[in-house]
Amino acid sequence: MSETTPTPTVVTASVRIAAPPGVVFPYFTSPVLITQWLAERADLDAQPGGVFSIDVRGNPARGTFIEVDPPHRVVFTWGIEGDAGLPPGSSFVEVVLEGDVDDTIVTLTHHGLPEAYRASHQEGWTEFLGVLAKVVPSSPLQG
Repeated sequence: MSETTPTPTVVTASVRIAAPPGVVFPYFTSPVLITQWLAERADLDAQPGGVFSIDVRGNPARGTFIEVDPPHRVVFTWGIEGDAGLPPGSSFVEVVLEGDVDDTIVTLTHHGLPEAYRASHQEGWTEFLGVLAKVVPSSPLQG
């Protein structure tokens, strides 16, 4: 009999937002804006190696920014402080913003989640991206 290690899973969620990437991007890097759709509290230093610290529904999500490439991509580590199954920095989230005419397609991929966390994170990211689409102001064409 061989011993198997649980394979970390990937969760992906996507949303179309009626605003250009330059308007959407700061909602992932600004403590003021991220609290409008995802977190009750945020301490963000949006630069590689900078602090990523938010509280989501009472869960202290902690990590660091890995890549910040405005307005196209942001990557940060993720884990829950005090949770041995998903400790801070044990997984990472990649957000890609793709311009499509006047809209932005946001694709969020959460890598390295233990299977036990997959369903809750799939549900959460899908729900929160839906909220994001409602809070980002639509932007008319800028010339």
